[in-house]
Amino acid sequence: QEREELKQRVLNYAKDIQEGTILSGVKTKWMVDRFHDDFSKIEDENYPYYIDWDDLLRVNRWASLFKHRKGVLAGKPIVLLDFQLFLLCNIFCFKRKDNGYKRFRESYIQLSRKNAKSQLLSIMTSYVAFLSDEAEECYITGYAKEQSNLVYEEVIGQIEAAPLLKGKYTTAYNKLRVFNNGSLVQPLSRESKKFGDGRNSSFVVVDEYHTHPDDDIVDVQRTGMMARANPQIVYITTAGHDVVSPCKNYYDYAARIINPEDSTENDNIFVAIYEIDEGDDIKDESVWAKSNPLISTYPEGMNSLRSDLKMALDQPEKMRSFLTKNMNLWIDSKEDGYIELSKWNKAMVDPSEIESFIEGASLYGGIDLSMTTDLSSVGWVAVKDGKFMVWQHSFMPEGKYRERMSRDKVRFDIFKERGELTLTPGDVVDYNSIREYALGFVREHNVLQIGYDRWNATHFAQELINEGVEMIEIPQSITQLSEPTKKFRENVYSGKVIHLGDRLLKWAVGNAVTKQDAQENIMLGKNVSRDRIDPIAAVIDAFARAMYDDQVVDLNGYFLSDDFSF
Repeated sequence: QEREELKQRVLNYAKDIQEGTILSGVKTKWMVDRFHDDFSKIEDENYPYYIDWDDLLRVNRWASLFKHRKGVLAGKPIVLLDFQLFLLCNIFCFKRKDNGYKRFRESYIQLSRKNAKSQLLSIMTSYVAFLSDEAEECYITGYAKEQSNLVYEEVIGQIEAAPLLKGKYTTAYNKLRVFNNGSLVQPLSRESKKFGDGRNSSFVVVDEYHTHPDDDIVDVQRTGMMARANPQIVYITTAGHDVVSPCKNYYDYAARIINPEDSTENDNIFVAIYEIDEGDDIKDESVWAKSNPLISTYPEGMNSLRSDLKMALDQPEKMRSFLTKNMNLWIDSKEDGYIELSKWNKAMVDPSEIESFIEGASLYGGIDLSMTTDLSSVGWVAVKDGKFMVWQHSFMPEGKYRERMSRDKVRFDIFKERGELTLTPGDVVDYNSIREYALGFVREHNVLQIGYDRWNATHFAQELINEGVEMIEIPQSITQLSEPTKKFRENVYSGKVIHLGDRLLKWAVGNAVTKQDAQENIMLGKNVSRDRIDPIAAVIDAFARAMYDDQVVDLNGYFLSDDFSF
């Protein structure tokens, strides 16, 4: 009776996905279609595989020995969900008719974070180690020691809390040994140089495969499996950022295996990919179940996703992580451009508006001086009634201009013709020209402050100070630049930053790429950006002062808003 109930749960899960009762991504549907196709052939005597439902009963009973160790269910018995039963059924219960060996030698499982990957892996690992008739060698491999230890510690934590297993194993020297069959469970990592010789590997877990920059560990374990009659390797991971990594290559191959329109076939690899689909609206909570088959089933899990999404929307540098970790999408690590050009284009106003905007506005400048042979820029920010108008003017030595035009095919001639770029004679930048331009603008428009990068500009700044200009150093550290860099982008997206359609500035914005530290501070990365970003860097130096101006708050708009009351 219990076995039949488990069987029906697996079959009903597959049926509900096929019929759309359970909302699923395309690749999840491919997985289920493949299962249905295989299941329909089992009675055919020429079909080489069958499903051992007794093994499903066995692994389900094994899981029931353990309790949740973390989260809202901590301390409660583990009850496998239907999707987990489906995975275990494929991995352990599909077998060859001729010898009873497991069909799938490899499994690729891609799940979003917080969907109990470590818990499921630990159940699988201990199941193999404790219930096998052989002396199994089970290795948990992570590229970093900390990663490989996560699943190992979950294994130890589960079995230590299971009274029926007391006295049936020993743990010493970071190894688990089972008394009755001599099986071994051990974490291995590239970081600690502990690959294991792999000569007798029988069950291998490759945890968070997307973090592996190479297949060194995997290759060693695969080689060792050749000595085993029925080994298995399970890759489990979230999506990642490195689209040329071994994991992404395996993901692409795995997707082809289950794609019904692709001719790629491999009967020995099981594939389970839970991800949202292209075109899905991440704000639509119904699609979250596609990549989160576990945490989408209970309120605390959905609240966690809501919180993560809000942070990603409020802080765009978190969006890439949200898409990979929560929505399970592969996102190229180079897709970290600073501002979407479509949104920058929407911020453009007619250049004729500059005079009326400047009247009554507070003005700030920013200077970004290059080394003597390339682009140097002066950025301006005018603040008025809660809005910022920005523009720039840049300088380049004529010799460098001709070289860049010829070598890099950048149309600096257009920028020059539009009055956005001034060429200075010779092969090096004429700082006198930049100083005279900035000084003239300050005297004409009563600029309050000019922010500057001390590198290469100390003498330049002192000369302007001697002329009565208030010069403010803008430290070029990520912690100092993070707030103005983020706030400038936020104001562009909210429509509070406007610009005059300056093509050189737009070119720089398109080149700008951010870099981020562990605390999610960001700044523009000159070394990683696609080309010169001096014009937008100068504007941000100006904005670093303008963002604190008294006119940043639009009082008229505030008085008319719903937020104002007496």
